[in-house]
Amino acid sequence: MRFDGRANDEMRPVTITPGYLDHPEGSALIQVGRTRVICTASVEERVPPWLRDQSQGWVTAEYGMLPRSTHQRSPRETRGPRGRTQEIHRLIGRSLRAGVDLTLLGERTVTVDCDVIQADGGTRTASITGGYVALAIALRKLIKGGLLSPRVLGSPISAVSVGVVQDQILLDLNYDEDSQAQVDFNVVMIGTGKYVEVQGTAEEGAFSREVMDQLLELAEKGIAELVKLQRDAYSQ
Repeated sequence: MRFDGRANDEMRPVTITPGYLDHPEGSALIQVGRTRVICTASVEERVPPWLRDQSQGWVTAEYGMLPRSTHQRSPRETRGPRGRTQEIHRLIGRSLRAGVDLTLLGERTVTVDCDVIQADGGTRTASITGGYVALAIALRKLIKGGLLSPRVLGSPISAVSVGVVQDQILLDLNYDEDSQAQVDFNVVMIGTGKYVEVQGTAEEGAFSREVMDQLLELAEKGIAELVKLQRDAYSQ
């Protein structure tokens, strides 16, 4: 059994609350164990300058952690995002674009903001999973209004962490497990079972192809559970 009593292949409890905020076109609160992220999707009738007159839209993302989302206060990033934050911005944006046909979006930009209000591991994967729900809610409003084709939305995009901790292969690492991990992967997948991105590293030594295959298989199991929760959330 793990620190929190879960089986090795068991996710933390996941709750996705759609429409969590009133003002954004799409929003969701995602809770993965004690990790909580507010995700919003804002639609603008314009695209970046380099996409003008290209007959397509754009999806981008921003990510941030509130000062007391962690055990000790972290200063706000008032002078611009740090390197880690920028890397997560790009990861979320890349991931969410894989779930949208940009050529059917028109000259619109959707910005997905992911704000971590409490962190206990897996904030970037929770942001991708919850961010897709917020994005889907926003685009479904445009679809219902006759402004977009239903084909603009593809299969859901979900993400989960897996790793090796004390020689055990684990699904959905919390902070305590992540801080002790020998191997740590973040896996992003489309609901159809294809990969969008795999970020994996050995924190100690190296790992075998056999271990990598086991990690990816376990990630697929977790993502299948998340996709069902996503569909339930944005279909409400």
